[in-house]
Amino acid sequence: MTKSPTPTANQAFRSPSILLATWFGAGLMPKAPGTWGSMAALPFAWAIGAAGGQVALLIGAILVFGVGCWASNVYLQQFGGEDPGPVVIDEVAGQFLTLAAVAPDPVLFVVGFGLFRLIDIYKPWPVSWADQRVKAGFGIMLDDILAALYAGAGLYLVNAAMVQGELK
Repeated sequence: MTKSPTPTANQAFRSPSILLATWFGAGLMPKAPGTWGSMAALPFAWAIGAAGGQVALLIGAILVFGVGCWASNVYLQQFGGEDPGPVVIDEVAGQFLTLAAVAPDPVLFVVGFGLFRLIDIYKPWPVSWADQRVKAGFGIMLDDILAALYAGAGLYLVNAAMVQGELK
C-alpha cells in the first residue's frame, strides 16, 4: 500500500500527533498550508503573550519545537514525504519565536506574521541549508526556527523604529 502524504480530516482529528502536526487541521487547508498554519498560531500567540509576555512565548516556542519534532516524525511514519505541506506545527513554533521579540501588539503581530512568512518562503542561508540538508522531524522544525530568528530580529528593529518615531 502506498502512503498518502495527506491525512483525511477524520484521521487528523482521531490522532493527537497528527492533530498537532497539522495544528488542529490548519495544515489540511487546500492552498498555502504554511500560511494557514502561521495564521492559526496567532490567536495562541496572542493569548500566551497576553498572559505571560515574551518569556512565555519563548517557552511556548521551545515546547512546540519539541512536540513538533515528535509529531512530525509520527506524521512521516504514517504518511511519508520529506517535509509534507500539511505539517504546519513548524510554522507555529516559528511564529511564536518571531513574536517573542516584541510585547503583544496587533500591528507588530501582523508585521511579525508577514516577516516570518516572507523569510520562511524565500529561505535565506542558513534556512535554505537546513531545509535541504536536515531531515526528519528535527529538520522540518529547524528551518522554521532559523527563519524565525531572522524574522524576530527584523520585528525587533521595526518595533525599535516605531518607538523612536514616537519619542521624537
